[in-house]
Amino acid sequence: MGWNITDIPDLTGRTFLVTGANSGLGFETAKALAGAGGQVVLAGRSSAKLSEAQAQIPQDTLALELDLADLASVHKAAENLPVETLDVLVNNAGVMAPPLGRTTDGFETQIGTNHLGHFALTGLLLPRMPIGGGDARVVTVSSGAHRMGSIDLDDLNYEHRRYSAWPAYGQSKLANLLFMAELDRRARAAGWTLRSVAAHPGYAATNLQFAGPKYAHNPVGKQITRVMNTVMGQSATSGARPQLYAATMPDVLGGEYFGPDGLMESRGAPKRVDRTAAAKDQATATRLWDLSEELTGVHYETVRPNSSTS
Repeated sequence: MGWNITDIPDLTGRTFLVTGANSGLGFETAKALAGAGGQVVLAGRSSAKLSEAQAQIPQDTLALELDLADLASVHKAAENLPVETLDVLVNNAGVMAPPLGRTTDGFETQIGTNHLGHFALTGLLLPRMPIGGGDARVVTVSSGAHRMGSIDLDDLNYEHRRYSAWPAYGQSKLANLLFMAELDRRARAAGWTLRSVAAHPGYAATNLQFAGPKYAHNPVGKQITRVMNTVMGQSATSGARPQLYAATMPDVLGGEYFGPDGLMESRGAPKRVDRTAAAKDQATATRLWDLSEELTGVHYETVRPNSSTS
């Protein structure tokens, strides 16, 4: 069986924020963290859906409205963070393979939501985290789809090249890993105690797979997805295990990447996994970081370490 949710250590006194926490992997992550004694902020776009999620978690949780596809919403959420100190940020929310669309700020939907929204949120929340002497962590959720991704820094938002949903998804998931690695490198250089790590769920049967067919009004795609989820998918509870391991276990090191230990990393218990050479390219990571600061207006050099612990 390997590592399971019952192996999460006591989290009493630690605070967590999980994006996309009203359903799927995010909900299961929030539920497990709260069950282990953590104080959990559930972040999501819909206050009604957040309330529904809270009602299904026996422990006390907090809700925070957040739309990662709108930088004004990201700033507002950071300003309205309902806890004084945040120990762990789980960048879980995402969209997968929709038709070409634009965020409120004009970014391609997938890179804008999956990467740029989380990039901005992380930078805005770091001053509230004990990065100067506590066990602060940023867990960024990527995907095996990063292997089919490539970063086009000259046209990150598909303004000039032809859009294709799956390569765009791969680009966003590759960007997640480059962000994780660059944040880890910069944290080390600054002498912070922050651990920047990543995880992927394998093939977890959640509503995320239905987003693309739904927005494309593709009933055949919905049916294929339903069959694939039934035959190949593991539960959202199992899929959440790698990110839960990354968020809670004491042996986790900055820069590590976790995924399932089963066939082709599609299912199973958490283990340390590898990523492509493109996901380890420091030059690309640095250029993506600079571009992300330019596009979002969030500059990490303004961050000052917070040495307090919760």
